[in-house]
Amino acid sequence: MRQNKEKYRLVAVFVTAALLLAAIFVSAQMGSADVSVLSLLRQRMSGVYEADYDSMAYIFTQVRLPRILLCTLTGLALGLSGCVMQSLMRNPLASPYTLGVSNGAAFGAALAMLWGGGTLGAGFSFLGYSAVAMNAFVFGCLSLAIVCAASKLCGGNLSVLILTGSAIGSLFSAGISILKYLSSAEALKNLDIWLMGGFWASNWKSVLTVLPFCLLSLLFTLRFAWDFNAMNAGESIAVTLGVHVKLLKAVSLILVTLTASVSIAFSGVIGFIGLVAPHIARSLVGVDNRKLIPESALMGALVLLVSDTVARTVLLPKEIPVGIITSLIGVPFFIFILAGRRKQLWGNL
Repeated sequence: MRQNKEKYRLVAVFVTAALLLAAIFVSAQMGSADVSVLSLLRQRMSGVYEADYDSMAYIFTQVRLPRILLCTLTGLALGLSGCVMQSLMRNPLASPYTLGVSNGAAFGAALAMLWGGGTLGAGFSFLGYSAVAMNAFVFGCLSLAIVCAASKLCGGNLSVLILTGSAIGSLFSAGISILKYLSSAEALKNLDIWLMGGFWASNWKSVLTVLPFCLLSLLFTLRFAWDFNAMNAGESIAVTLGVHVKLLKAVSLILVTLTASVSIAFSGVIGFIGLVAPHIARSLVGVDNRKLIPESALMGALVLLVSDTVARTVLLPKEIPVGIITSLIGVPFFIFILAGRRKQLWGNL
């Protein structure tokens, strides 16, 4: 019976991966211009090209494909970060968004963008990308450090963790408002659009910047998935099993914060993916991190890609910021989790 359950859980991971590939294929063909991926491949292989081949190939390779890949990597990063944060903090409400990491990273990225004389549009160099990503990481880590310190001072209380995350998020939001007030009209317009969350400025440079961080985080967390399982049983038990708890926790949180921050630097603030994806994954594959980590990453990528596809196609030729779509999904989900955990949060009040 147990073997059958494990087999079903493994199948769930492969099914999610297959759904993600299918979503990528479908999304590539949807938009204001009809692009048939199969037709492009057929023409490329046969050497017989139709009149609109060049324009369709350009739309696919330079517009849609970079956007789809960046969206997928961002969803993967947020889903993975949420999974690791929830596991290490033993808190079902932990995610880059609820702990204030997203707003901290957004403030850092906005600071670098305004000081650098532009946003993620034309004229932004590869080194400029790195500066934005590094600034996002520094302020994301700062936010996480403050939240963790406050929670530790209060004995690891779950409600303190979430309330502190909310307060730090509001603090960095106020900082972003100050930056907007001090910026020029053109910079303000660009910053407002970016903060709504979206992948309008996606290109191959941004994809290649985010990709190594996602791969590094995924490989690292998969390598130590068994250690995470041991820590879930209790830190004292994990120590007796040879796990370097403090070091592993510190390195893991820094790494996933780095990955989430770099992703946010290119996409803007996209809320609740890091909260929703791990919970859906946990309902499918259980709590074993050897399956939960890849499933959370794949589910985050799938949910965000579907949300982005809806955002850019539902009101053609207009486009809705994907952050609005994820908030419409995430807020009811967040309230549902809060309702289920009300006794743990507030006792009998």
